[in-house]
Amino acid sequence: MTADLTADALLDLAPVVPVVVIDDAEAAVPLAAALVAGGLPVIEVTLRTPAALAAIERIAAQVPDAVVGAGTIVRPQDAADAAAAGSRFLVSPGCTPALREAMTATGLPFLPGVSSASEAMALLEHGITALKFFPAEAAGGTAYLKSLGGPLPGVRFCPTGGITPASAPDYLALPNVGCVGGSWLTPADAVKDGDWDRIRALAAEAAALRTR
Repeated sequence: MTADLTADALLDLAPVVPVVVIDDAEAAVPLAAALVAGGLPVIEVTLRTPAALAAIERIAAQVPDAVVGAGTIVRPQDAADAAAAGSRFLVSPGCTPALREAMTATGLPFLPGVSSASEAMALLEHGITALKFFPAEAAGGTAYLKSLGGPLPGVRFCPTGGITPASAPDYLALPNVGCVGGSWLTPADAVKDGDWDRIRALAAEAAALRTR
């Protein structure tokens, strides 16, 4: 299904992409399995902890139905390390020319982060049409994304940052939004306690948010 995954196709795999912070690599496999069982196969593991790369390796090797990627790609080396760990895609909070080149060099689909029309246009010049909109709520939310639809009709977004189960449907209703990123799927206490049933239930609720 994902052998020839593109960034644009990535936006259509699930309505919500869990944005996951993993402190203990031992939790990675059961956490990913719970998300997949709930109907969310695309999982973004943020490179914010020392355990992140090991977590990606374990998910890639042991949860075959998961499409695991790396988020918080902020340096060129992050892109290379994430690819080596088995990431299927990359996500960055922003983008510079050097980071764009590094992510392109991995051969993986990637969602570079933007928060303005100018940033989106700079990436569009390189043929990049699938973007992360971050930080979504702080940068203008659904009203801002709706306004970008007119001048940039060929660009689609995965908004992330401050999105909740209540606001997600409003984002998903926009024609230039393919999916949203959310951190509410994996509450820290549920991960710490190994409450995979709770995480599976949250994933199932999110999977049902697709409005079209």
